[in-house]
Amino acid sequence: MAKIKVTKVKSAINCPLRQKRVLESLGLRKIGQVKEHEATPSVLGMVSKVNHLVSVEEIK
Repeated sequence: MAKIKVTKVKSAINCPLRQKRVLESLGLRKIGQVKEHEATPSVLGMVSKVNHLVSVEEIK
């Protein structure tokens, strides 16, 4: 399965609690922090919920 690199690029201060929890479950706390995840349907769903706060790159 492919891997993706998720980077937090925007603050979650005025976001709903649900979106803050999604960021926590992705392992993103600070702006600029990068995490690698497997591109499973559950992870891709979480990324789509906070796509305005993160940037995603596919790792080859």
